[in-house]
Order: sequence, then structure tokens, then C-alpha cells
Amino acid sequence: MIARHRMLGCIAMLATVAGCASPATRFYTLLPQSGPSAPMPLRTGYRIDLLPVTVPAQDDRPQLVVRLGDDRMALLEREQWIAPLADQIRAALSAHLTSLLGSEDIQGLPLHGRRPVYRIKLVVRRFESVPGRYVRIQAAWSVRAPGPQGMLLRCSSRIRESVGPGFGAMVRGHQKALAVLAARMATAIRVMAAGGSAHCP
Repeated sequence: MIARHRMLGCIAMLATVAGCASPATRFYTLLPQSGPSAPMPLRTGYRIDLLPVTVPAQDDRPQLVVRLGDDRMALLEREQWIAPLADQIRAALSAHLTSLLGSEDIQGLPLHGRRPVYRIKLVVRRFESVPGRYVRIQAAWSVRAPGPQGMLLRCSSRIRESVGPGFGAMVRGHQKALAVLAARMATAIRVMAAGGSAHCP
């Protein structure tokens, strides 16, 4: 009888814990969505080296950081990035650039062969999210052409995307902003690779 009461007590306790469980955390990615496809053949005679990305300290957190007003920010404990923000931005840009240029990102890989390498550096100054209104990315970036005397192009970009309600829409806005940034970088690299005098797009 005592054992039965203990068992019933344990079941009741487990039911209470399950009923009071916190809502599940949602995780987001900045990587562009793409369907299954064959590996894209390389179309260029050069490669790119997208260096590790720098992001503002206030945004370098697992949680999504949103602006509530002119001077108020909030950390969304139940809405988080699937990986560090800087790594996600770099991965998203790498995916866009390799697709746009038909090239290969060799970051972190040993350098083999004689194909020239264009090195890209990105410093994100602002990574702003206002739910239901807009997202904004402000960044400084540079591209260095191959060789010890290779041309160095320094640029800055400010990209704003309007977004609808919901945190998913906010993340998709940042995905679009990164696609725009990648397109600007790709334009500069194409001009440099063709021997032209590149300007900030």
C-alpha cells in the first residue's frame, strides 16, 4: 500500500513538472535556404578567402537581440541563433559568394595550387533588429587582390530591409540583407578579376 502511494506520488510529481515545462526554444539560421542540387562546378580561375567576421559585442550572443525603442534592447531567451552570430554571417556570405562567383572559399584550408586568391574581410558595425518594422546591417569590408602589391578595395555598406511581424520574418530580413551585401562584394571581385579598377558598389 505504501509502495503504491509512493508510485502515485511520483507520477503526480512528473505530471506537474511536465505541465509546468517552459516553452521550447526556437533556433534560427542566417544560411540561405536551398533545395537539393548537384555540386556547382567552379567557373573561375580564382578562389576567395573570406576571413572570420567581427560583430558588435552587444549582438555577439546566443539570443536574438532586438531594439524596443530608442534606448531599450531585449534579449529573447526563447529565440536563439543555432550557432555564433559571427560564424553564421560568415557562412551565409560564403554560400552566396561561392554561388555568385562560381568560386571556392578556402578559408581554413591549406593553400595548394597557383590559382589567385581574393581575400575578403568584414567588420559588422551594426546588426539591428526591430521586430515588425525593419532590420539593418552596417558594415565595413575590404577585398585584397592577389599578390604582394595587389589592389586593396575598402568599402562600407548600409543595408535596410523592411520586415513583417514575427521573429522568423525578422531573420529572413537579415538573410536578404546579407544577400545584398554578398552581391556588392561579388561585383567588386568580378571587376578586379577582369583587370578593371573596382569601386565600391
